[in-house]
Amino acid sequence: MHTLFIDIQSSKGELAALLTAVFWTITALAFESASKKVGSLSVNLIRLFLAFIFLSLFGLLTGRGMFPVGANAHQWIWLSVSGLIGFVLGDLFLFQAYVVIGARISMLIMALAPPIAAVTGWLLMDETMSASNMLGMVLTFTGISMAILGRKDRETLELKQKNNFGRLGFKYPLKGLLLAFGGAAGQGVGLVLSKYGMGDYDPFTATQIRVITGVVGFVIIILAARATGQVQMALKNPSALKRLSLGSFFGPFLGVSFSLIAVQHTSSGIASTIMSIVPVLIIAPAVIIMKEKVTWQEIAGAILAVAGVSLFFM
Repeated sequence: MHTLFIDIQSSKGELAALLTAVFWTITALAFESASKKVGSLSVNLIRLFLAFIFLSLFGLLTGRGMFPVGANAHQWIWLSVSGLIGFVLGDLFLFQAYVVIGARISMLIMALAPPIAAVTGWLLMDETMSASNMLGMVLTFTGISMAILGRKDRETLELKQKNNFGRLGFKYPLKGLLLAFGGAAGQGVGLVLSKYGMGDYDPFTATQIRVITGVVGFVIIILAARATGQVQMALKNPSALKRLSLGSFFGPFLGVSFSLIAVQHTSSGIASTIMSIVPVLIIAPAVIIMKEKVTWQEIAGAILAVAGVSLFFM
């Protein structure tokens, strides 16, 4: 029992990253449904506003306080920058990439977030990774790629027919590929900047600072795009608000907070790799809830990705 406790303690960051992936799987399904009802801009703003409420209530109940008053200038600056890069720019790029090249290819390129995080962590914080860690990243990335490329979703097929795309790797619009890479960079760099700014600060309060910055960023974007009417319509849609509440609880509240716990206790590259298995975890709900069929390639990719993640716990 004592040995098990030691093992759990030594893998605290990896376990937090794995829980983050589970939380983000739930939030991905909730936000996908909400976005189809009220649009992605409205979802982005409302989800962060709801997350702020959850974090404030959590702070009140746990004695942390409703607002992040204990943060110093270093924490406010770097956590705010990470919020702008991760929440605002990263998500804006990713959602637009869905439109241009489809979700499947976008998610494949998003799997580049872990190596981006690893390189950023090495440059900014002198983080290093062992040979087994590198092997785990390669296996996980390969498994995710197989799982994603095995999903011939209707949206991507329609995009390929409409734009006369060729086989994978050919004729995908450069704009879409760059947007998806921007999303991956936003996630990877934003995570490392969060770690750099947070230090030993409370992860939930650190998330609140990032969320505040995200709210301000999206308010400016929505005002500039004159999209306030979309937000008002979204707030009058009970069905969308239910999904937004669910997604906000498991995403910007629990998911992002646990991602910061993860990077506090392990390297940015390892945490980002484990968290990137969402495309694999989402296969089961897609089959059970959406009644989608699973190919042998998806199953093999899922097994390979899980094997890669398991190396981080050894």
